[in-house]
Amino acid sequence: MAQVSRGRRLMGEINVVPYIDVMLVLLIIFMITAPLLTQGVKVNLPHAAAKPLPSAQNNPLVLSVTRDGGLYLTVNGSTVGPASRQTIESRVAAALGADPTRPVMIKADTAVSYGVIVRAMVILQDAGARKVGFITRPPAGRSST
Repeated sequence: MAQVSRGRRLMGEINVVPYIDVMLVLLIIFMITAPLLTQGVKVNLPHAAAKPLPSAQNNPLVLSVTRDGGLYLTVNGSTVGPASRQTIESRVAAALGADPTRPVMIKADTAVSYGVIVRAMVILQDAGARKVGFITRPPAGRSST
């Protein structure tokens, strides 16, 4: 016996409304999390013809000094700041207590005075850092003559 269709037709369209809802939720999630993924503080680094450090080094502690002298500490990808001297000392001491071989770096803006950078180095040394490096950027377009 053959089945007879009584006015019902098959619908050949896809309902895209649920897909749009999912897409909008993902967009909101990415808009919220993308700014959190950037590390550190934006500073105008000085140029230097220094060799880059080996990439095998573990996650360094980075003390960023902004143009206005604000101090920001980045530990394990998490940035704290502007922070006081006591906050930086305690966090650096705790991080170096867990791993004394961890590299400690200063990332300072080119407009920061020498005295501010020296004070930042003293803070790091008081917290237990014995070696402090500087983060720079390579020179722009060196000419070979």
